[in-house]
Amino acid sequence: MLLLSILPVLIFSIVVHEVAHAWVALREGDDTAHALGRITLNPISHLDPFGSVLVPMALYFMAGGLIFGWAKPVPIDPRKFRDFRGGDIRVSLAGIVSNLMLAVLFTFSVIVFIKLQGVFPSGESTFGFLIRTARFGVFINLILAFFNLIPIPPLDGSHVLCHFLPRGWRATYQQAGRYGILVLMALVFLYPGFFNALLGPVNYLMALSDGFVDLWI
Repeated sequence: MLLLSILPVLIFSIVVHEVAHAWVALREGDDTAHALGRITLNPISHLDPFGSVLVPMALYFMAGGLIFGWAKPVPIDPRKFRDFRGGDIRVSLAGIVSNLMLAVLFTFSVIVFIKLQGVFPSGESTFGFLIRTARFGVFINLILAFFNLIPIPPLDGSHVLCHFLPRGWRATYQQAGRYGILVLMALVFLYPGFFNALLGPVNYLMALSDGFVDLWI
């Protein structure tokens, strides 16, 4: 089943996203995630049964093959940052940057697998599978990057936007995070236009990725 082949790519991508948050937080002076063993690529330390397995599977069957998910949020204590405002922004953007970097890495992987497919024609089916998986890696990491930019608490984009709001608005905005997941789930499952808007920049960058691959084959 295609789901079983691409779910590991999704899990790897969301784990790297959370590790990036934890690693940058440590560099900014907060060792909370480090002390809890969250700077690790071991998925057991990061996976959320609902967001990492059930939601991706539900989306796969309900949304025409589209898969999305999340891991357990990394615990962060911004009070430990040497620079509270700048540190919080950098930590929040770290996961997004990691997904964009993975999208680039998977793009190069597509090129490598295509080249190897030409050298070893007997492994055409195997390399074809790897090429499709790598292209999915590009797509899902772009989805993760742009989805997390959405300024709905508790997504990463909300942490950035919060620092640019008037001081009196920030507490109310952050408290809205208690309902953020419910809002997001409602948008995902009840409003198809939500993902259509998200897919605009994703499809544009996917086209750039495909164009770059074409230059090498």
